[in-house]
Parts: sequence; structure tokens; C-alpha cells
Amino acid sequence: MTANAFNPLILVQAAAMQTPKEHTWLRFFIGLAVLINFSGLFVPLLDPDAGIYAMITKNMVLHNDYLNLQFQDKDWLDKPHFPFWITAAFFKVFGINTWAYKLPGILFALLGALYTYLFAKQQYNKTTALWATLMLLCSLHFLASNNDVRAEPFLTGMIIAAVYHFSNSFRSFFSRHLVAACAFTAMAMMTKGPFTLVPIGGAVAGQLLFRKDWKQLFHMRWLLALVLLVIFISPELYSLWYQFDQHPEKLVFGTTNVSGIRFFLWDSQFGRFFNSGPIKGKGDPLFFLHTLLWAFLPWAILMYVALYKKIRSAFIASQRNAQEWYTLCGSIPALLMFSFSGFQLPYYTNILFPFFAILTAAYVMELKEKEIRLIVLLQHLIIVIILTGITLLFVVYRPAITSVFAFAVLCGLLLLLLLFPFFIKPERLQSVLLRSALAVLIVGQFLSGVFYPDALQYQSGNHMAFYLNRNLPGLPAASGNLYIPVGQFYLDRYIRITSIDTICKKEFIRPSVVFISDKELEQLKQTGSPYEIVKEFPEYHITMPDLKFINHATRASTLKKQFLVKLL
Repeated sequence: MTANAFNPLILVQAAAMQTPKEHTWLRFFIGLAVLINFSGLFVPLLDPDAGIYAMITKNMVLHNDYLNLQFQDKDWLDKPHFPFWITAAFFKVFGINTWAYKLPGILFALLGALYTYLFAKQQYNKTTALWATLMLLCSLHFLASNNDVRAEPFLTGMIIAAVYHFSNSFRSFFSRHLVAACAFTAMAMMTKGPFTLVPIGGAVAGQLLFRKDWKQLFHMRWLLALVLLVIFISPELYSLWYQFDQHPEKLVFGTTNVSGIRFFLWDSQFGRFFNSGPIKGKGDPLFFLHTLLWAFLPWAILMYVALYKKIRSAFIASQRNAQEWYTLCGSIPALLMFSFSGFQLPYYTNILFPFFAILTAAYVMELKEKEIRLIVLLQHLIIVIILTGITLLFVVYRPAITSVFAFAVLCGLLLLLLLFPFFIKPERLQSVLLRSALAVLIVGQFLSGVFYPDALQYQSGNHMAFYLNRNLPGLPAASGNLYIPVGQFYLDRYIRITSIDTICKKEFIRPSVVFISDKELEQLKQTGSPYEIVKEFPEYHITMPDLKFINHATRASTLKKQFLVKLL
């Protein structure tokens, strides 16, 4: 039993708030949220990242090579192996397809929801745990990441799982919890690199420091944990040594003598964050502060208030031993590291969402009547903004592809949002929080059921692959200067990536089909080489839509033209 279990304040809260009726409908909404998180399972992959990861895993399975990461016939050293190994196992069992690629990431994200519940229940009470789980499942970018699966859904589950098991490992020198904690930490490292030690180590060390538990902080257990961690990451270290360190002649990042082990231990993430590695960027210290305002909708304002109150309580000596500090110390150091790094992307913060959800739920459970009135007003405003925004998006975007099932689900969610308070009659605060959750589920269902299926008609790579598979089986295929990882993944044959100059040469295999841009088509015309245009495809980078693309009236001006050409 944790120290928090003996806190009289928490026991009073638990007695007051844990009601079977409340738990019943909270479980219902959590179940509904789980289903919506699966709604993008069959939506085709989005370029470029998901296509790259899927193609690397496809190469693993087709060549039965689980040590070398290869993309477009080149050694690939951007990410560690673990997500590819897990996805390859799913490809082996279920075949190489969209949903087998997405499913393991979604399952790890849902594992994060399970551990969010277990951790919040352990540190607070069952009601707080249920609310924290719902808040995690119904945060906007959590939903979006389970559609466009990259590394973050895996990390979301691994990091909170590691912290939970470490928090239960203090009773003895060696325990199953310590083994599980080190295993999940190793998985996280083998997914994104050693930077994942920052939220995990920050959470555990911060808790012990605030509690002044020096015995546990300097316990010999941590040497054992280090040994276990090295053992668990040894498959990654061996794979990197096998592919890179024993082959200094390989050209990687434009240079030779590249150590895969060094890249894994430093350059892969810390090198990015400090802008000292081969992959560099330019950061804005405020990027994640304003990104979270939409990424953690509809809970972002509540989360910032919860963080402020938690940080303020850290300076009050009488409150330090009465609270848990895992969530604050697991999130703030990582958030600061992200903010001051030279490489920033919105989905980085997803791995901290379990901490944010627990902090927010705990704060909401302690609200007083005066604060509740303000929060109810604020959340109703957020709901109106969300629903107005999604309505405007539908009207302005005007999707051409409609799904009866998707619209039926959307209508059902909207009716539930409007009518459920009349049936279950929750308290004001509970009602507005559940409506907030439903508002974001509507957005998630709209994105996965309407927007992305329609926008994908402008992602040319996958449509090129589907067309070739269906209409021109067996013909050799090539691509010019087009970046189409998703097209490579869906194509049922090897596609040669080459230059337009090579394509134009007479010795290029004929007949064959090539996928080229409009500029490359002009070059082909100038050579006088015989060809015929098989099909024209519109192209847009749909993961980065701008207002001109979203507006149906101006969308055509944003589209590029790409062509499937048969060489005669």
C-alpha cells in the first residue's frame, strides 16, 4: 500500500465520490472512447512517416531480416528496432496490410490507458482513476495518433507502465515489478532512444526527492535495475552493431564511420534536442505550450491550472508528504527538454498525456462550488468552440466521399451528447466533463470516418499502388523524384526509385510503368521516348493541410499533378 493510502483527505474524497452509479456510466463512456480510438484502424496510411515505418517493416518480413533496417535500398538509422519488430510479428500473423500495421500501436496506447487507471487508482482513488482514463482516451491528439500511427502510441503505454511498476518496486530488493519496470523502460528506449529515461527517471526520482526518501533514492536496487536494463536493450545494441558498427564503410547521413550504437545512445534523440546530431532542427521555446492548447483538448485549460496548482503546492512544506509527485516530475522535465530542443513536432507531448490526465482528474475531484461554476462555464464554451469548428470544417471542406456508417456514428455521438443528461442525471460538473469528452470523440470520428478517407483521394502514392495492383499486374515499376513511402508499401511488387534521366534512357526496361511528376513528364517528352499516360493522380501532403486546401473552392489550386506512365 502506498503512502497516499493513509492520507485522511484522500480517504474522505474516496468515500464521498466513489459511487457505483457514477462508475457504471464512466465505464460506459470509457468503452465508447475505446471503440472510437479504433475507428481509424482501416483508414489507409498517411505519408510520410507511417509509410516509411510500414515499408521498413514490410522489408523485414519479406526478406526475413530482423536486424537490418532498410528503406529504399539504403540503411536506415533514424529510429530503433522495437516498433518494427512488434509490427513485423503482426504482419507475420495477420498479413501485410493497413490494420495489422496500426493495431499494435493502438493496443500499446490502450495499454497506456489501462496503466493510467491502475496508477491513478493506486495514488488517488477509483473515481479519479476512471476520470483520468476517460480524459486520456478523449484527448484530441491521442485520438489522432491512433489513426496516424508512429512511435508515440507505443511510448504512451510503455512510459506510464514503467512508472507504475517502479512505484511498486520499493518493498524489496528484487521483485516482479522491478523486472516489469525495466522491461517497459527498455521497450521505450528501443522505440525512441534513451531520452525516454527523462520522464520515467524524472517521475521516480522526483517522487523520492519530494518525499525525502533518501534510503529508496540511493538503494542498491537501482544498480540491479541498470543491469536488467542493459540486458533488456541488448537486442537493440547487437542489431545496431551488426548493421552499422561492424561496417564503417557504410554511407549514412552522408558520411562513413557512423556508429549505430552511438546514434542510439545519444544522437537519435539527445542529439536532436541539443541540435548536435546529424539530424538538426530549429526550435521555439513556446511551441509545446501553445501546441498543448489544441493537442490536449478539451482538457488543456484544466490541465494548465492543475499543473500550476501542483507546482505551487510543491513550495508548501506541509503538502509535500500528502501528495504524489510522479506525475509532475514525470511531465515537467520532459516538457522543458522538448521546449528547449532544436527539433519539435506536436506529437512529442503525447507520451506525457497519461501524467497530464491524472493531474487534471485529481484537480477536478478537488474543485469547490465556486470553482465548479467557472469550470462548467469554461467547458461549455470549449464544447461550443469544438462543435462549431467541426461544423465549419465540414461545410468549408465539403467532403465528396461519404460513409453512411461514419455519419450514423457521428449522429449517435451528437444525440448522446445532447440527451444523456436527461437519462443519467449527473451532477453539473460530471455532465459538462462527459459532454466535453463526447465533443472530442465527435472530432475523432469525423477525422477518421469522414475527413481523412476523403482527403486520401489526394494522396497519390496509395492510389497509384491500388491502380497498378488491380489493372497492370506484373509490369516492372519505377518512380522518379517522388517521395511515396505509402505507395511503396501498398504496391504488390518492388518499385525501383531512380532519376528521370535513367528512366529516359533507352536501356531502361520496357515495357514498364513509371510514376513521375508533371515536370518529369515534360523531360520525358523532350527525349522523344515513346510512352503513354496511363492515369493522372492529384497530389497533396494531407498531413499538413492549409486553409486553401481545406476550402473546397480553392482546393484545386493547391493540388499537384502526378502521372502513371507506361514506357513503350
